[in-house]
Formats: sequence, C-alpha cells, structure tokens
Amino acid sequence: MSTVFAEAKIDTHCHVLDPLRFPYASDVTYRPAGQEVAPLDQYLQVMDAYGIRHALFVGPNSGYGLDNRCLLDTLARGQGRFKGIAVVHNDTDRDALMRLREQGVVGIAYNATVMGALHYAHTGALLRTLAELDMLLSLQVEHDQLIALRALIEGSGVRVMVDHGGRPAPGRGIEQPGFQALLAMGRNGRTAVKLSGYQKFSSVPPPYDDTRPFIDALLEAFTLDACLWASDWPFLKAPQRLDVGPLLRQVERLLPAAADRRKLFWHTPRRWLGFA
Repeated sequence: MSTVFAEAKIDTHCHVLDPLRFPYASDVTYRPAGQEVAPLDQYLQVMDAYGIRHALFVGPNSGYGLDNRCLLDTLARGQGRFKGIAVVHNDTDRDALMRLREQGVVGIAYNATVMGALHYAHTGALLRTLAELDMLLSLQVEHDQLIALRALIEGSGVRVMVDHGGRPAPGRGIEQPGFQALLAMGRNGRTAVKLSGYQKFSSVPPPYDDTRPFIDALLEAFTLDACLWASDWPFLKAPQRLDVGPLLRQVERLLPAAADRRKLFWHTPRRWLGFA
C-alpha cells in the first residue's frame, strides 16, 4: 500500500549550505552551523526517503547573502533535477538574469523579513524584467509587510510565489491586514503560496495547530492550482527540532484525498516551475 512518503513530490523551498566547499560570505549576519549545515549529499538522502523527485533550491540570505556559487553548483550537479531561486542586487540587469536562467535559475528572492520592505521599494525595473523573462519572484514577508510591496509587485506583472504562508502574526487571526492582502493576491492568477514554514508563524509546538485557520483560508483563496508544498529543509533558526516525515503526515491530515495531495505535491509545482 502506498504511503504519503512514497508519493511523488516537488519540494519548492529548501537550501544547500556547504561551508566546507563554499565558505560563507564575510558580511552575513547569520552563519548556519551544526545541524543547520546542509550539503547536497544529505538532501539527496532526504529526497530518496520521502519521494521527492525535484526540488527548488532557494538561495539563503543566511550564510551566503548575494553569493550564488553554492546554489549554481547545486543546480549543475542536479542535471535538470533541480531549479533555483537566486539572491541578487536590486539593480541586476537583463543580461545577468538571462545568464542565471541559463544555469537553471527560475527566479529571484526578496526577503523582507531580513532586509525590510523598504529595501525593495525602488525595484520596479527589476520586477518588470523578471516578468518579461517569465521568471519568478520568491517573496518572503511577515505580518503586514506585504501591504508596502503589493502595488509594486502586482503592477509589474511578475509571477510570485509567497513563502511560508505569508508568515502572518500569531494570535492576530486571518483578518490581519497583511494576510488579507495575501488572500486578495490569490485571486489575481499570478500568485502562488507555499504551505510551509509553520514554525515561522506559530506560537505553539508542532504540529502547530494554531496555523490551521491560516492554511484553510489560503487553500480556499488560492485553490490547489496555486498552492505549493515545501519542506523548508534544513529548518534554519527553527525553535524546535523538525523533520520532513511529520510535516508530510501533517499534509496527509490536511488533504486526506490522494488526488488532492497529487495536485499539491506534483501537478501544481510542476506547472509553476516548468519541470518537464
């Protein structure tokens, strides 16, 4: 009998951190260490254990900042199995983006939770170029930060993947303005949301029961045509020990129908990310 662990999956948010082969940048504020160090060989074992066929590696602000060498090495080693999200300068031009795209990068990351929303206030040209190249914006915001960026993003026409459920503030409920802005973007046809990173917007231990109203609201607004599953491996800055297995059991409880999980795990991310 097939289990949720064997079902084919695309992990849409994970990281490789390999400071032995690619030393961390000198100017980063957080340097992952110990169990947060995450070379590709370890993630390949995770893939094998949990039916993960493809992965979208997101360049981390932690450790590497604007240095994409580790990410690009990972994509090259994947031989088409992986795609990437790069962290770039706000004035990165079209030619540089095209060079990244040729190496398997499908978009760039905005991380307002680290850099602040104002850091991206004058990036309209970059977003319009992304849209022209049919590349993605991987957006991480928290609480009400989305409000400051929504008009800029929607006005550019770029397709967006919002990380970790938009990271609403715990205890403020689904009516909080930033989360309502995210739900509204779910109806524009150009935005997807990652059901992941529950530890980043929960105030209770796993299985993070207080996140369920947010997840239910996201599923209703975005539908399974624009919801993506992600592990967030290796769980940087997590307040408790996490593992992929219990997270998948959580999906099984959320979506008991195998056909629904197939859409979340496979069909929708395959379409959004362009995996053959």
